[in-house]
Amino acid sequence: MNSATRPARIRSKPSLRARVVQHVLWPLALTWLLGTGVTVGVAYFYAQKAFDRALLDDAFALASRVRREGGELSLELSNKEMGSLLFDQSENIFFVVRLADGSVLAGHPGLPSLAPTKPERVRFEQVVYQGRRMQSVTLAQEETEGLLITIAQTTGSREALLKSVLVYSVVPQLLLLVWLAFWLRRAIGKEMRPLAELEQSLEQRDALDLTPVPVGARSSDLDRLADAVNALLARVDKGMRAQRELSGNVAHELRTPLAGIRALASYGLNHSDPNVWREQLSRIVTSEARASRMIEQLLALAFAEEEDSAIHVGAVRLDELVREVVLRYLPQADATGVDLGVQGLECPVTVRGNVSLIEGILGNLIDNALRYGRATEGASLVTAGLFLQEGVVKLSVTDNGPGMTKEQYQLMRQRGARGIDSQRVGHGAGLGLAIVAKFAQVMHADFELGPGPQGVGVTASVAWPTGALEASI
Repeated sequence: MNSATRPARIRSKPSLRARVVQHVLWPLALTWLLGTGVTVGVAYFYAQKAFDRALLDDAFALASRVRREGGELSLELSNKEMGSLLFDQSENIFFVVRLADGSVLAGHPGLPSLAPTKPERVRFEQVVYQGRRMQSVTLAQEETEGLLITIAQTTGSREALLKSVLVYSVVPQLLLLVWLAFWLRRAIGKEMRPLAELEQSLEQRDALDLTPVPVGARSSDLDRLADAVNALLARVDKGMRAQRELSGNVAHELRTPLAGIRALASYGLNHSDPNVWREQLSRIVTSEARASRMIEQLLALAFAEEEDSAIHVGAVRLDELVREVVLRYLPQADATGVDLGVQGLECPVTVRGNVSLIEGILGNLIDNALRYGRATEGASLVTAGLFLQEGVVKLSVTDNGPGMTKEQYQLMRQRGARGIDSQRVGHGAGLGLAIVAKFAQVMHADFELGPGPQGVGVTASVAWPTGALEASI
């Protein structure tokens, strides 16, 4: 997908690189502007202080040349001396010496003189004289009968100094800021290139290609993003494999019962005897029940394989759950002539597990025992037991049937394997124990299959380790 084919919603938004550069440069530019303003202001302030100090020195020098002769004050400076005292290469300087009554002793009479506020002796002021703005200083000489000496100077040098400070301070920093913005844009773009490569890799990938995405990132954030994407692809791949396996199992396992139902229906249609119809319909109902149970088992197994990482595990009262499931199977046990009982439900037992998965485990174990665990001689017994042994809770189902060999115990844990009496009873798809093993794995429990007490029958059990145990007995 190129930029022209992207949705307008995406095209209208800035890129991540642009947003990062913007969020970096704006604070940087504002900080630079504030810092430059402070720097220029401080430099100009102290430069003004230097100019004002030089102007005040001239005022003191001028005041020192005022003399009293014959009871009158006079300024003892020739024109040449005055020119030397108030000389400036680039500025015009004006002065006035006023007596206490406001009369002018010497200098330029039109130059404003503002007396300092007591107890101050010096006053700096911006004045306008001859149409030009000037900086002036007025010195009060109390010891010389209230004499006021004012010197004013044009401000061209001050303004030129301010321009120089601005040029030599702002321009280099501005160029540095532009270079920094260019460098940041390139550096951020380089760091985010693996993100663009990840996007391009995902866009060009086929929908069925769920292999991990390679990302050559130099930052932990992009590494974590790549790991999260690859983990998601792994979960999707696992789900798709479970779906493909489910569809294959369904197609394979249902072929026989559906073919049997079709044969039974065809046989019944070829006869006009109602008794034959009834017999065939009864067989069709039985075959349909077998197919339904097979579908339920396949769905349960696919659910466990697909959702084992997202299953909710919490505290479960195992004794109450066992009692409910056993009561549910009593009618089936009575119909098959099996004595179904329980052990170890006297005290409350709590484990960390999932109610649906535990019901699936116990239901499959009891159903298998009722189908394949009937005794060859005498009464058939199936017992669901709940025991606490050495800090481990064990849920077991035991029958007194014909049992199995060691090789058959290993074989029965595999999907599709059937009990030794499966052909005789005509039921089962070999999925029950595979479902039990998978459900136990999801809950981090251990599934065991072995001979019953004294080697008679079969005992199938699920044990919760101490780390998953929350029991009180």
